[in-house]
Amino acid sequence: MTKPYKYLIMFLTYLGFAISGIIIAYIIIKGVPNISPGLFSLKYNSENVSIMPSVIATLFTIIITLIISLPVGIFTAIYLSQYAKNKVFIKLVRFSTEILSSIPSIVYGLFGYLFFVTKQGLGLGMGYSMIAGSLTLAIMVLPTIIRTTEEAILTVNPLQAHASLALGATKIQTIFKVVLPEAMDGILGGIFLSTGRIVGESAALIYTMGTEPQIPKALGESARSLAVHMYVLSSEGLHVNEAYATAVLLLVFVLVINYVSTKISKKLAGN
Repeated sequence: MTKPYKYLIMFLTYLGFAISGIIIAYIIIKGVPNISPGLFSLKYNSENVSIMPSVIATLFTIIITLIISLPVGIFTAIYLSQYAKNKVFIKLVRFSTEILSSIPSIVYGLFGYLFFVTKQGLGLGMGYSMIAGSLTLAIMVLPTIIRTTEEAILTVNPLQAHASLALGATKIQTIFKVVLPEAMDGILGGIFLSTGRIVGESAALIYTMGTEPQIPKALGESARSLAVHMYVLSSEGLHVNEAYATAVLLLVFVLVINYVSTKISKKLAGN
């Protein structure tokens, strides 16, 4: 690599870090002084604008979305990488996943509203609910899970699979006992990326899960995620300071999830 390109890459890297640092510092400076005990109340009201119902709703949304999307995404990736033989079909599926991953989230929100929320036309009539929001998010993160899982499987040394088959193992046994464990790091990476998108999503959830600031007691109830909570507070203009505080807590929430995810991945990898 020539020196001009090396310096350009270094400059762009430092520029990216600097911009990220400025944004994070700005949020912390504006948000930390506005963090109060009322933000951690289990019950929301117009005075404390508590984030706890939103935190719990976000955790539920992550779990439900991954329960729906992981089996579909992982088994689709297994089929594409291990069973599918028609190259045209494989290219079509890959092209479709790339298109789906590039669609703006607001479009997913409108689709979720028309298909899951309303009763008009082909709508399922679920209303504004956690299940409608989770199903919409599952469709959103599905391309990421499929692509990352497929790529992780394809990076596994085929000699390991051949050795397993030569020892008498079936193809299914080889996939689940040899291939998937070796590809686990890549699969977990896709899951973590999907989790980050779920946590930061707001546009799709406004149209599907709603903005009710309560702890959901059932899948059919409306709720408000952390990102939606921050958007509502800032858009109303009455609790802008609390919106900054929510942004700080959202950053902490994401860091905690990443830390826990890293620990889980290391444990699964045997490190």
